[in-house]
Amino acid sequence: MSSLSKAVELLASGQWHEAHLIVQDDESPLGAWLHGIVHTLEGDLDNARYWYRAAGRNFPGPDAVQDEIDAARKSIDG
Repeated sequence: MSSLSKAVELLASGQWHEAHLIVQDDESPLGAWLHGIVHTLEGDLDNARYWYRAAGRNFPGPDAVQDEIDAARKSIDG
């Protein structure tokens, strides 16, 4: 399992702190997107918006976080 795949699984189970340890060192757009999801779960929405911009994605807000995790999982799984 890739580290970003592991981060998605951690996010899905609500373990945003552990996922943050993985994504904070990844400079890819996918890593930035996951970083945005981390901060959404954390409740730091300004930081989440920053990471969504870095990923080139629109920030859908906290109500869409589960959909975002599902989309990220599909993106990784192909």
